[in-house]
Amino acid sequence: MALSLTIRRLLGNQPIDLPVFHPIALRLVHLLQTTDFTMGQVTDLVNEDQSLAGQILKMSNSPMYIGRVRAETVKEATVRLGAQEITNLAMAASQASLHTSDNRTINSFMQSLWLHSHACALGSRWLMRRAGYPQHADQAYMAGLLHDIGKLYLLKSLERLNQMGVAQAALEEDLLLEIFEELHIEQGCRLMEHWNMPKVYYNVVANHHDENFDTQDIVLTVVRLVNTACRMKGIGLVRDADIDLAEQTEAAILQLSQEEMDDLLDVLEDSQELVI
Repeated sequence: MALSLTIRRLLGNQPIDLPVFHPIALRLVHLLQTTDFTMGQVTDLVNEDQSLAGQILKMSNSPMYIGRVRAETVKEATVRLGAQEITNLAMAASQASLHTSDNRTINSFMQSLWLHSHACALGSRWLMRRAGYPQHADQAYMAGLLHDIGKLYLLKSLERLNQMGVAQAALEEDLLLEIFEELHIEQGCRLMEHWNMPKVYYNVVANHHDENFDTQDIVLTVVRLVNTACRMKGIGLVRDADIDLAEQTEAAILQLSQEEMDDLLDVLEDSQELVI
């Protein structure tokens, strides 16, 4: 499509400096890639942004995460939940705040995109545990949260271009969906490479629609199935009620029963009531 080619050219000519990752959340992701980080470093980093720290503390005490004792400080939450979970919460809290726009059309798309990403994160974490891979649950949460980051980047980019008086036609809903279809994976990969994000997340961004995906990549497999389930339920920008989860390759790989698939759909539905 000619418009997508134009958008691709325009994006290639502008720096990747749009707010799609909170700097503290990004620094936490990179900190966890080192082998000698301490819990004190995690806590200190979170506390550099008091607004973000407050959101993380609020989320850590929500029904999704709360233990027998409430956490009163970020340090207590970090000890209780662990560094990876705190990093996940930091990314989720910051992503929620980034999915807004003064442009009515873009804001509507961003809100739907956030509902979808939030559901994919919670659903992927739940499914990873249910499928027997609890050691990968935290990675699955982050991967589910970020799999469509290319769409957020496109929306932020189009918002900027629109403010400059460029590519205004791209803000029509049908055209936005076509632009997403053609560009969100390549732009998501471009973004992940630029910010040097871990390979496990890059692979999900790059391959969550690829028919010839790596069936040995359990994080990718889980996110793909949850993404399909969201599409079936209409959580996000598109709904396809004709999808049969039992017929999906990913369901066979994970050896899911019908009851487990039904439970997954319930988790996704509940996620819409727990939006940050």
